[in-house]
Amino acid sequence: MSRPGLLAAALALAAPAAVAQQIVGDAIPASLTGQPGDAARGRAIVANRGVGLCLLCHSGPIAEERFQGDLAPSLAGAGSRWSEGQLRLRIVDGARLNADTIMPPYYRTGGLQRVARNFQDKTILSAAQVEDVVAYLATLKD
Repeated sequence: MSRPGLLAAALALAAPAAVAQQIVGDAIPASLTGQPGDAARGRAIVANRGVGLCLLCHSGPIAEERFQGDLAPSLAGAGSRWSEGQLRLRIVDGARLNADTIMPPYYRTGGLQRVARNFQDKTILSAAQVEDVVAYLATLKD
């Protein structure tokens, strides 16, 4: 494995704690896994109310899902509004950009309150799932 590949693998394993070191401005430019995500898997995560919970607050171009949220911006056009790095930071920990956000940090384990014991020290999404969601949102250009 190449040095960059080893570094990416190490960061993925070290996970949430290492993410803060990857933030550049309002983005996390590099993939958390060192690999691009899969947009089809990302769409499935966004649409699945038991995994991503995205449609609880957001609406998006997922016509088969009824009762989409309106508390947060529409996901339609997300790929035009934000770069992949900007999307990644918003998913990993949106509070780094807006301390008052109600969006959960999908890839942070520290500094959380009222976390059930069986969810402590666990992220909502894995690094690979974050990359899948980023890949899907990046396709939403309209």
